[in-house]
Amino acid sequence: MDLGKNAHIRLEPEDEYMHPIEAASNFNESMYINLFDHDQACGGWFRVGNRPNEGHAEMSFCFYLPDGRVAFMFRRVSIDSNEALEAGGMRFEVVEPFKTLKLHYQGEACLLDDPQQMEDPKQAFANNPRVKVSASLTFTGMTPVYGGEAVDDNGNPIEEDPDESFARGHYEQHMKGQGEVTIDGEAFALNGFGLRDHSWGPRYWQNLYWYRWLPLVFREDFAVNVSIVQMASGRRHIWGMVYDTRDGSEAAYDLVETATLSSTLDGRDQATAQSVSLRTVSGREYQIEGKSLALIPLRNRRQTDAGEWRHTRITEAMSRFHCDGLTGYGMSEYLNQIVEGVPVGRHC
Repeated sequence: MDLGKNAHIRLEPEDEYMHPIEAASNFNESMYINLFDHDQACGGWFRVGNRPNEGHAEMSFCFYLPDGRVAFMFRRVSIDSNEALEAGGMRFEVVEPFKTLKLHYQGEACLLDDPQQMEDPKQAFANNPRVKVSASLTFTGMTPVYGGEAVDDNGNPIEEDPDESFARGHYEQHMKGQGEVTIDGEAFALNGFGLRDHSWGPRYWQNLYWYRWLPLVFREDFAVNVSIVQMASGRRHIWGMVYDTRDGSEAAYDLVETATLSSTLDGRDQATAQSVSLRTVSGREYQIEGKSLALIPLRNRRQTDAGEWRHTRITEAMSRFHCDGLTGYGMSEYLNQIVEGVPVGRHC
């Protein structure tokens, strides 16, 4: 988290709930959570994002079945307030701030034998069956919370240019989760690990030039989250945290100081594997190898005030990771702006 002069991070239990709507036309408040059952090698991610000044909320449901199929649904729902993270049949419920969270979903999903079909979402939804799905999951905090809102010495939020901002208020936490997800009548009783994210403030997906985000868990005493972000302005951020209490050390995050990543790409310039080297503030070093088990390409498009269309591709891969002889699961999420048909960050 990149702080400027006279800035610090504030986080209060009240931040688990909804925030006042801000003047920026692209004000966003969203919650995201993922969960992977290591024994069954399946799981998914779930998100609701409110954009009240644009008059809609976004709901995403994505579940990776053990056989490689993916059940996916995206809905844009009309809203005129920011009272809850509830849209399109999905609802987030805060039971106890920073400790317990529930996720509920009842609706449909497009069941994809070949997730690559989602490169063309119109055709994917037309050519694949829509099936009934549901999710009822309970999450408990496995680690402390990292992040919050950047404020000045007077406690006022530090304003950012809406065309530069992505998540002014933002915190994350590794979680344990359990419950049931049902896909077309097939029930999956899940017991696993994941990561949740809550953010608020102005957001355009096109403000980022590219990023690589790897939230993952090996076991209850070892979890990682690392991000490499290139902003459209040219600024680059490398940040994240490691939770490693295998030696009985303090139950706290050790922040990422430096990280490098190299990716293996397929013919579509999508990452199918990656190698990550990172060093934390305490001086610990880690080498992590990841491999995609199932990948779905998603897109976001926005027309600028000048009439120019900008195209963002986000590949969402359930991945298996290895480090120190351990096997873990999580996400490898790669965002790229697409310029003349080419992802701008394919070098990383």
